[in-house]
Amino acid sequence: MNRLGAIALGAATILAIVAPFFLRRYGIYLISMWAVLTIAAIGLNLTLGYAGQVSLAQGAFVGIGAYTVALLTQAGWPYPVAFVCAGALCFAIGWLLGYPALRVQHHYLAFVTLAFTTLVFLLLRNEEWLTNGIYGITGTARPVLFGWSTGSALDFYFFCLGMLALLAAATWWMLRSPWGRAFLALRENPLRALSLGLDTRRYTLMAFALGSSLGGMAGALYAPLVQFIEPNSFSLGMSFNLLLMVIVGGSGYFFGPFIGALVAVLLPEWTRFTEGYYLLLYAALVMALMAFCPSGLLGLVERVSKAMTRRAPPPSDLRAEGTSP
Repeated sequence: MNRLGAIALGAATILAIVAPFFLRRYGIYLISMWAVLTIAAIGLNLTLGYAGQVSLAQGAFVGIGAYTVALLTQAGWPYPVAFVCAGALCFAIGWLLGYPALRVQHHYLAFVTLAFTTLVFLLLRNEEWLTNGIYGITGTARPVLFGWSTGSALDFYFFCLGMLALLAAATWWMLRSPWGRAFLALRENPLRALSLGLDTRRYTLMAFALGSSLGGMAGALYAPLVQFIEPNSFSLGMSFNLLLMVIVGGSGYFFGPFIGALVAVLLPEWTRFTEGYYLLLYAALVMALMAFCPSGLLGLVERVSKAMTRRAPPPSDLRAEGTSP
């Protein structure tokens, strides 16, 4: 990370810590939602941006994680245990879902994950004995950790922000490990990676499992944040929204999901002054962005930075000190 990037990261961190003290309750809710959805988008970016596996199932994993935490906490389980169970369950299901990726690729894989999302939605809606169907589940309690209650909006925001920082740091470390380099090799050229001895089968399954687990942990935060979950919240629309976050921010860039989630959460709110036209305006802005910057916002920043570097005049040769003019 260069010096300018470090300064930008530091400024963003300070803003994330200070901003909620100047916001009303709804504003705190929005930035809490940004933190939660960023975790899910980081998982999708791991699957799509780094491993090159197209998935439309991330919203379904958020739903699985949310229902797991809601059901277990209502059954009397401690929230930390329910949180771990949500991540572990989504890891196992994501591993199984990764098997079709061993046989199909690209848009065929997208159809497989789309079918999985539809299946999860139907199960959440129809299995009333477990999920309460269309009536949903209300009142998921916010956790109390080491005597610290996260019941207030501000406290729960800092809890979500802390979880985002922890999971983002773990992902950052993993991407700079041999696993991360293997994911990149899998995305760039699977046949070459296989010829070099890389176990592409295992890393494909691992990419799906880890990305799905992050989606489940995001769902484990989503349930106590909104305190009412129902099947429509986790339909295909959420998966498309998460995919939009990754692409708008910059697929394959580590901080892409942070920027993309910020745009997806805040831009619709900023355009509400247009009343009934705000969704049209939001869609038009996203379409324009994708048309002129298919690599996302961070890709645009990188392209502009490179262009400015190429246009900068070379530094004049400095004469050795002590030589005559």
